[in-house]
Amino acid sequence: MATRLPRTKLFWSPTSRSSADDYSQMAVLIRSRRRWASSSSSSSSSSSSPPSKSQKTEKKFVDRLSSVIDAVNDRKLPPELRGQRNSVRSETDLMNLVERRIWNSMEEGQFENLPGKGKPLNLSTNPHADPAEDTLYRILSKNGCAPEWVELNKEIRSNISVWRSSLKEAFESRGNEDLSKWTESSEALKVQLQHINDKVFRYNLIVPFGRQMSGLKWEKELDRLVE
Repeated sequence: MATRLPRTKLFWSPTSRSSADDYSQMAVLIRSRRRWASSSSSSSSSSSSPPSKSQKTEKKFVDRLSSVIDAVNDRKLPPELRGQRNSVRSETDLMNLVERRIWNSMEEGQFENLPGKGKPLNLSTNPHADPAEDTLYRILSKNGCAPEWVELNKEIRSNISVWRSSLKEAFESRGNEDLSKWTESSEALKVQLQHINDKVFRYNLIVPFGRQMSGLKWEKELDRLVE
C-alpha cells in the first residue's frame, strides 16, 4: 500500500498579488501531489480496492489548485487569447496578435495627428541603449567623432569599392593571349582581399550585435563579374 503523503496547508487568496516564487511553489506541490496520486492509484488498482476518502480529497485538492494556476496564467494573456492558452504554442502567435492590433489601429486612423507629427525626431538620446554607452556616444558626437566600429565600417566599404573596381579592370584586360598579367594582378588582389577580410573579422568583434557583415570570397566576386 502506498505511503500517505502528509497534508500541506496552502493559503492563497485569488485577490492577493502572489509572486513568481509562489506560483513555482504551487507548481512543485501539484507535481508532487500528482506523483503521489498516480502511485496511490496504481497501488489501489493492483489491490482491487476502491479509492479511499483521503485519496479522493487529495485528488480534489490537486484539481482545484491546477484550475487556480490555469486561471492566473490565462489572465496574463491578451483578451483575444484568453481561454485559448493551449493554442498559444510560441511567441509567433503573440507577435501575430500584435501585428493585427497595429493594422487595425492604422485602419481606424489612430496613428494620425499624433503629437510631434511632421517634426524632426530628437535623437540626442537613445532610450533603448545602455546609459553608459549612450553617454559615451553623445560625448563622441559633440566632439565630431564616431565609435570605432562606425569608422571601421566606412573604411571597409571604401576598401571594398576600390578593390572591386581594380578587380573589374584586371578581369576585363585579360582578353589577350598573355595571361601572365592577369595572374600577377590576381595574386595581388587576393592579398588585398585577405586584408579586407581581416578588417571585417575585427569589425565583427566590436560591432553591436546584429550589425555584423560578411567577408569577401574570391570565387563569388568573379561570378559577379561574369554575370
